[in-house]
Amino acid sequence: MEKVLIVGSGIVGCVIAREMADLGLNVEIWDRRNHIGGNMYDYKDEYGILVHKYGPHIFHTNNERVYEYMMKYAEWKKFHLICGALIDDICTPTAFNLKTIDLFYTKERADELKRHIKNVFGDRESATVVELLDSEDDLIRGYAQFLFDKDYSLYTAKQWGMDPKEVDKSILKRVPIRFTYDESYFKDKYEMMPLEGYHALIEALLDHPQISIKLGVEALDHIKISNGNILIDNIVIDYPVVYTGPVDELFEYSEGKLPYRSLRFEWRHEEIDSFQEYPVVAYPQAHEYTRITEYKKLPIQEVNGTSYAVEYPLPYVPGQVVEPYYPVITNESAVVYAKYEKKANVVKGLYLCGRLADFKYYNMDQAVERAFEIVDKLSAIID
Repeated sequence: MEKVLIVGSGIVGCVIAREMADLGLNVEIWDRRNHIGGNMYDYKDEYGILVHKYGPHIFHTNNERVYEYMMKYAEWKKFHLICGALIDDICTPTAFNLKTIDLFYTKERADELKRHIKNVFGDRESATVVELLDSEDDLIRGYAQFLFDKDYSLYTAKQWGMDPKEVDKSILKRVPIRFTYDESYFKDKYEMMPLEGYHALIEALLDHPQISIKLGVEALDHIKISNGNILIDNIVIDYPVVYTGPVDELFEYSEGKLPYRSLRFEWRHEEIDSFQEYPVVAYPQAHEYTRITEYKKLPIQEVNGTSYAVEYPLPYVPGQVVEPYYPVITNESAVVYAKYEKKANVVKGLYLCGRLADFKYYNMDQAVERAFEIVDKLSAIID
């Protein structure tokens, strides 16, 4: 094996590319966008503010191997993310915590609720909204129902375009309810951002003489799967292909379409010092949009004015000028994905990797871990 083709220049593709190039292979990357980095792409806007084109990204991990790897390719600084949610015109930290109780309850009622939480959950520092909704304690269950009705259900319905009952419960468990005053969004050992931005990180990963990049390439105009082989421009190839795009598109929807969600960003700039209390704020009660990211606070940038992006979730429709962001994981979609995975497993030289190809929700560090798994598999078959 002398060559590897990687479809997609997001973080998984770039990590695999660098590792394979370091092992002496020639690596070619195709990406249909006009830039590298996938959804991590960032740039300075016309006002000199570093913004993330496809939504906010913060690197956080407990994995020492991932941490040490990422440190090799950029200079980093610690960044402690605090997020919020605007409920009934009151901005509360998220994950919801004891401050949330103080904001929405009278002092007497808040103190009573905190005592009930202590009696039920003891020394635990957090629980999921699902656990609180299932509590036998009326006061705790009422608090959870308030948050569910005012935030979780509304945000989830907009984000996923469906009734919350249809969504895998794991999604509702991603943001805990805390029983402390800790306002941290993440609880990982390492939480930081690259000093020069994510685009510089991706450039460093791909800075290797044996890595070539082709942008603006629609890979599936060239790649076909037939009789267990990969064909490029109708010729069977004998080198591996790492595919990071939507797996149903690769197999021409032969088992049906998988549901993905996309986003539309409405960019705004105002000559004010601050637009909102936190860098990322959810607006569950807003009519169409879900959250707003104020980028001069992500990380803190000493600039005049402020630039922010309003996020509108929408369905991903292949062929339209939108990108698939999130796999919609339901019992039905899991069954469909399993059929595609079975097909992929018998295709010689095909490796699926990444949020879209694996049909899984990955944080950045989980994506890097997944890339390492593919690197190990490819390393094992090098001549």
